[in-house]
Amino acid sequence: MSIDCKSPAEIEKLRRSGRLVRGLLEEIRQRVRPGVTTLELERYVEKRLGELGAKSAFKGYRGYPCCLCTSVNEQIVHGIPSERRLQEGDILSLDLGVILDGYYGDSAITVPVGQISEPVQRLLRVTEEALELAIDKARVGNRLGDISATVQAHAEKNRFSVVREFVGHGIGRGLHEEPQIPNFGMPGHGAVLKEGMVLAIEPMVNSGDSSARVLDDHWTAVTADGGYSAHFEHMVAVTRNGPDGLTRL
Repeated sequence: MSIDCKSPAEIEKLRRSGRLVRGLLEEIRQRVRPGVTTLELERYVEKRLGELGAKSAFKGYRGYPCCLCTSVNEQIVHGIPSERRLQEGDILSLDLGVILDGYYGDSAITVPVGQISEPVQRLLRVTEEALELAIDKARVGNRLGDISATVQAHAEKNRFSVVREFVGHGIGRGLHEEPQIPNFGMPGHGAVLKEGMVLAIEPMVNSGDSSARVLDDHWTAVTADGGYSAHFEHMVAVTRNGPDGLTRL
């Protein structure tokens, strides 16, 4: 496995892409409410990408039909925008990828639709906490397994489970570069983290069992038991001064 290390100039280009995608996600967050369709959110994103001079990283990737992934409730990842109307109490995972000046940006958030129950609030909170704890492990000399194990430990300590079929990844001039970053593993195992590595760390945490299946559309992954799932993602550069969040605003 060969992991590409980026130069400081490349990291700055990735930061531009990362901030653009994160800013768009925040714009979409403000438009999430009961009654809105996920296709309306998709159309908004497509329009904004054109205005910002960026391209979609997802549309056309392995045949995916949209710019945005919209995964509702039991949908884990890769939900395709549709005429489905969001309802009070739903949760919506928004995953967006862009290309700006040849460099990729990729980030995800899970947001409530109106008021959600306390147990579902806790799922979102714990998943985002797991991401922040994992980012702190993205340090020179640590190993990939330290990131993976941190996500798993925090989720399972809170009686949730991590999805095993889908993983984080390296990112740069490609959307999915080496290394793969599972959300489970053993500390002290895996590749050594080096300065210049750029990682897309993305915990996917289920309220129930960890098992997943893919629907007949060949894209939408759902929990096998119908439980809710949350997904958060940041791009992080490994630097001599510690983790550098490239999708931070």
